[in-house]
Amino acid sequence: MFERFTAGARAAVVQSQEIARDLGDTRISPAHLVVAVASVDDPAAQALAAQGADRAALLDAFDDDGLDAAALAALGIDLDAVRRRADTVFGAGALDRADRAPRAGSGGRRGGPGGHVPFTRDAKKTLEVALREAVRLGHRRIEAGHVLLAVVRLSDTDGHALLRRAGVDPAALAADVTARLAATAAA
Repeated sequence: MFERFTAGARAAVVQSQEIARDLGDTRISPAHLVVAVASVDDPAAQALAAQGADRAALLDAFDDDGLDAAALAALGIDLDAVRRRADTVFGAGALDRADRAPRAGSGGRRGGPGGHVPFTRDAKKTLEVALREAVRLGHRRIEAGHVLLAVVRLSDTDGHALLRRAGVDPAALAADVTARLAATAAA
């Protein structure tokens, strides 16, 4: 299937492995693919940037610990106090280090610095749906934009959740990506 990928799509797949490694993950998920698409020189990256979701914004949303300080405060929990206590007991940055530990459910051994990082089932499905998106649009090659369309379609993956956390409207992104793909196909 990878022989049908354009240079931008291939670069995104390769980049997803580096992103997973950098984040300390043992497997590549759809969220890694989204950040990778934002990292390559491709119209799909421009569509993400137009939504305010460039690589930096996506990494910020990726690292979101999911803790809502205001919601916790309403329950009488001071998140800053919890962080200070964790730092005292376990050392500075303990909660951040815990967040960087290999993610639960990622399974498998992690390759060395240059070792292969396998895809999760959801990431494989995302790439398969990217192929279907290309076929649906009548394109012979799979572009990075097709990967984003697959992420939008697969709303139960961490890639779709990442888009939402980054403030992306998935329907607007899909429309923009589809228009950009049509423009490049016509050129």
